[in-house]
Amino acid sequence: MTIIALGINHKTASVELREKVAFSPEQISEALQQLSGHADFNEAVIVSTCNRTEVYCSLAQQNSQTLLQWLASFHGLDEHELSKNIYCHEDSAAINHLMRVACGLDSLVLGEPQILGQIKQAYNSAKTHDAVGVTFDRLFQKTFSVAKEVRTETNIGASAVSVAFAAVNLAKHIYGKLDKTKVLLIGAGETIELVAKHLYQNEPQKITVANRTIERARSLADEVSADVIALAQLPERLHQADIVISSTASTLPIIGKGVVEQALKQRRYKPMLFIDIAVPRDIESQVGELDDAYLYSVDDLQAIVSENMAAREQAAEQAQIIISERTKEFFMWLRSLDSVDLIRHYRNDVQTTKAELVDRALSQLNTGKSAEKVILELANKLTNRLMHAPTRAIQDAAKKGEVAQLNQLKKMLGIDQE
Repeated sequence: MTIIALGINHKTASVELREKVAFSPEQISEALQQLSGHADFNEAVIVSTCNRTEVYCSLAQQNSQTLLQWLASFHGLDEHELSKNIYCHEDSAAINHLMRVACGLDSLVLGEPQILGQIKQAYNSAKTHDAVGVTFDRLFQKTFSVAKEVRTETNIGASAVSVAFAAVNLAKHIYGKLDKTKVLLIGAGETIELVAKHLYQNEPQKITVANRTIERARSLADEVSADVIALAQLPERLHQADIVISSTASTLPIIGKGVVEQALKQRRYKPMLFIDIAVPRDIESQVGELDDAYLYSVDDLQAIVSENMAAREQAAEQAQIIISERTKEFFMWLRSLDSVDLIRHYRNDVQTTKAELVDRALSQLNTGKSAEKVILELANKLTNRLMHAPTRAIQDAAKKGEVAQLNQLKKMLGIDQE
């Protein structure tokens, strides 16, 4: 049996091609049914996200080309063109790859945890469609265990590596828990959307979104249970915020020193944290000169991100050591399945020989032949039958001068030669 991981991701293909190879939930159902009914495939799991599509299969014989042909055919793509952007791993390399992906080591953002949930979902979907057997059940459970071990034993996910995540982490570092803080988000673009989602997970007391376009702000606010105000309302509402995070496309500052001075006065100089992740800046740099206003720019956050990325890369090296060890363990178990079959066949052959010779011996006894002669004949024939194959193997190895093979046979047969 061969395990294959065949895929395409953000490193090997453009988004246009990844879109063509991606599987919708309905397509995954159809694809798993096809793979389950295919004579060449024993088991299959399909992982399809915005950054990757991967098909994991166990095949009776080593033939990755069959899987590539199926993938191209399913999506109506040219097999030759698709092959230029595809990667394929087999056996231990496939196992290692799956574990790396599950641990976030192959992600666009190193160490991100979302991919593990996506792989679990893919595995559950495959189980629902009866596309998972004993081998893949063991493989994916082992992978989930490894991902947990990597999270526990390394700092792969401990540090912020996006500006949005770093902004929220900075707020947490200063305030501790955010459950008693009121947060004002200025803007409603992609960066603020990411900030909002990270914030929401930390359950602040209140989130308010201020934006030039109310409709756009309301769409974001609905996702994180936030209030909405217009940018024009900032001067009158600024004092209510403990934390202000801003990222707009404005060419001019939105918050000036005078507005912040007024807000601090209304707050009786209770400190405020300002995080400006816009370029050009949304908050005048002079705000940082005020005693109770703490201003951080995108450059400050970028320095944090760079430092944290270095820490994650170091953690990734530690994670790979764990993954390599667990890959070896699983591959050894996989290979042991072959020995189980071999032992079963050998045992069956010996039992067949024994039954044949015992039947003959019993027949001879029933005809009145001497019991002593019958037992001796049975012992001799059984001995000769069992010695035949090992003897031939020893003779062949000796003729060919295969010393290593001879030593292996001696070890197998328990022969101790001085």
